[in-house]
Amino acid sequence: MSVLKALVQALGSGGVRVVDLTQTLSEDFPTIVLPPEFGPSAPVRIERISRYDAAGPAWYWNNLSFGEHTGTHFDAPAHWFTGRDRPLGTVDTLPVGHMVAPACVIDCSAGSAADDDFLLTREMVEAWEAEHGLVPDGAWVLMRSDWSKRTGADYANLRDDGAHTPGPDAGCIRWLVEERGILGFGTETIGTDAGQGGHFDPPFPAHHFLHGAGRYGLQCLTNLHLLPPVGAVLMTAPLKVHEGSGSPLRVLAMVEDNA
Repeated sequence: MSVLKALVQALGSGGVRVVDLTQTLSEDFPTIVLPPEFGPSAPVRIERISRYDAAGPAWYWNNLSFGEHTGTHFDAPAHWFTGRDRPLGTVDTLPVGHMVAPACVIDCSAGSAADDDFLLTREMVEAWEAEHGLVPDGAWVLMRSDWSKRTGADYANLRDDGAHTPGPDAGCIRWLVEERGILGFGTETIGTDAGQGGHFDPPFPAHHFLHGAGRYGLQCLTNLHLLPPVGAVLMTAPLKVHEGSGSPLRVLAMVEDNA
């Protein structure tokens, strides 16, 4: 039996299940808030064109507008200054082979529940590896924080000094990129960096190291608690926007039922 035929049969029988890791893109979904001197991202807007009415008696459709980095979204290397000169660095030029890749899920939910500013460290990943094996080259590393269970202002968690959300520390993300060769890093929060990552060295280290090495980011994921630590395969195809720095996308994971 061919590999693809076996996959289709496993999907049909339930031997492989598909898990949706995507938040619903809605007009009230929080977007990243930058200091006022910087350009803001537009909120999601859904404008009805017609819905079986005088504007279109037999059809329903909408006009959509949103920033590239809105909702569950993909960061391409060109999103950050360190990746601006990377070849194949925009979403319309990404190698399609990178859009299907294995995932490692590191459970940081307990630490994130106790500390809004929880940081994933290299030592924590090495402890995870001692139990589950080394993070393989070309894999996604997903930081499970259960942050996606929050809503509204509690999700953005803004204070006078900015956002307070969990993420990786600088040493961890640099090590994952340079020593483990990860394809990308994914989070349940609005950014791949911790909310206070602008104060790290370098500032926003996940963006700095990932995109400088031609790697990717995923944000605003959900349902990571439904994935095993190893064994899931992600499908992450962003919209093919001309010279786009990123885009919203539907992130799906394939998981064996015994995983």
